[in-house]
Amino acid sequence: MTGGYQALKEKIGISWRDESLLRQALTHGSYAYEHPGVANNQRLEFLGDAVLEVVVSDYLYRSFPGKSEGELTRLRAAIVCEPSLARVASGLGMGEALFMGRGEILSGGRERSSILSDAFEAVLGAVYLDQGLTVAAEFALSKLKVVIDDILEGRQERDYKTELQELLQRRSPENVSYVILKEEGPDHAKSFTAGVFYRGECLGKGEGRSKKEAEQRAAREALKALVKGD
Repeated sequence: MTGGYQALKEKIGISWRDESLLRQALTHGSYAYEHPGVANNQRLEFLGDAVLEVVVSDYLYRSFPGKSEGELTRLRAAIVCEPSLARVASGLGMGEALFMGRGEILSGGRERSSILSDAFEAVLGAVYLDQGLTVAAEFALSKLKVVIDDILEGRQERDYKTELQELLQRRSPENVSYVILKEEGPDHAKSFTAGVFYRGECLGKGEGRSKKEAEQRAAREALKALVKGD
């Protein structure tokens, strides 16, 4: 185990029943690719994403009884977005704790926002499986506190997808949709191109190392084009 792994384990601060879950949560696809038979963290990320949405939704619902559904949705989107989760993961030293392939390490994977945010969700999924929802909620909310405080004070990373949705829904109630137009590269080094569509028209495209990142960049390009056109 790396020093980064041990340091992160101490920061998480729980007594693991099955510590192999934590190791799996920190195993990037590039490492699994180089070590056949080793499970990567994608399934745990899937689970952690769902747990995070429930935990944050419950917290906001109980904490802000006066806020509307739309306001709560915007707050949640800002809290669980990739930049926010990557910030928390970086603060925990999660990048240094990841088991990664050599190529991914050399390309700066330990600092990549998409990888860090995915790792945070995977670790949350592991905590949930090992300790249950109450402990998982305590872990998530305690680590996200700095992000939540900044968002409530108006200091936050921009969520371009939410901004675009709000702008367009002032014009029409029709939904905005995102489509992954292209997916390239091996499993451990994927690159995605996303398009954002509204009324059958592609308003913008974006590339990223994750689907979330590509969609955010597509929304950013769409916002630029719409503001320029107005």
